[in-house]
Amino acid sequence: MAELEELREHLAQIDSQIAELYKSRVQMCEKIGDIKIDAGKKVFDKKREKDQLARITRNVEDDFLRLGLTELFEQLMSQSRKMQYQMLTKKGALGRLPFIGVDKLDYEQSRIVFQGTDGAYSQAAMHAYFGKDINSFHVQTFRDAMEAIEEGSADFAVLPIENSSAGVVSEVYDLLVEFENYIVGEIILPIDHALASVEGASLDTIKTVYSHPQALMQSSKYLDEQPGWKRISAPNTAVAAKKVLEDGDITQAAICSEHAAQIYGLKILDRKINYNDNNSTRFIIVTNQKIFLKDAKKISICFEVDHSSGSLYHLLAHFTYNNLNMTKIESRPVEGRTWEYRFFVDFEGNMGEGAVKNAIRGLREESKSLKILGNY
Repeated sequence: MAELEELREHLAQIDSQIAELYKSRVQMCEKIGDIKIDAGKKVFDKKREKDQLARITRNVEDDFLRLGLTELFEQLMSQSRKMQYQMLTKKGALGRLPFIGVDKLDYEQSRIVFQGTDGAYSQAAMHAYFGKDINSFHVQTFRDAMEAIEEGSADFAVLPIENSSAGVVSEVYDLLVEFENYIVGEIILPIDHALASVEGASLDTIKTVYSHPQALMQSSKYLDEQPGWKRISAPNTAVAAKKVLEDGDITQAAICSEHAAQIYGLKILDRKINYNDNNSTRFIIVTNQKIFLKDAKKISICFEVDHSSGSLYHLLAHFTYNNLNMTKIESRPVEGRTWEYRFFVDFEGNMGEGAVKNAIRGLREESKSLKILGNY
């Protein structure tokens, strides 16, 4: 035991030496940062850092030790960059972002589009956010809605992006990357699905059920208890209700809201068939203007990273060093590039805040690509 305590004491002395060396390294990096900033040089020099890592580990033969040194110095370099990004702000480089802060959304004279048809959950979300006394129209697909605001036939679009039971609406995530449209608001709508059909139908007559894929998924446990029922996807829950009405077939039913069933004169065969009692969907409000509410509290971004060890970790550290709370992260495959992914992140903050500007500056410098999806 005496030998163990002696070794621990020796280790503590080494740690103290490392701590002092770390302080000296930070001071040296601060001086280098001053020179780089005054000379207008970029903070992040990827090639130089790669060369430095190669030099440090050149004569290390042990694989475990070489990996450990690489990880240690990658982290040290990452910390230095984050300090220098903060120094940029102190030097007056404010990192202005190409978004304009507004006091409120001007939608009184605007036109609003939603996907689906009368009775759709998206319509209910639109009314909950904007009110019912609005100029609105509907389109068949999410892409149609994004195209409508991009070309100017609508000023705002209402799109579902995430359900508490079925997860994200991946197509909407992909469209946010493809189009130059931006999130300016969100609303969460409780979702209760009903099974509805025409007069004369009953649970015993049903053979085919129509609904949006998300609604079919959210009601999967209920449907699994009905052997032999065929499930067919529809563009929207209200579209499914409309089809069942038009076909007038007692073997068909739609999964939709009770409101949609009433609009299309369908009979409710069963209520609250989604398996999660707390089922809700988050809808986003999208426009083609680069604006954000001055009191906005959430930011959504997406970025791509190098396909290498630790790349995502170092990027996410920008939230930690700027004391920003990340609330969500999702990944989506990058089209045309096998096993490469794009990451979608939500975090708390406002684009007028210095910490947010610092984090975005670092993320933009160190990622392969970065897009701000909105502040709302």
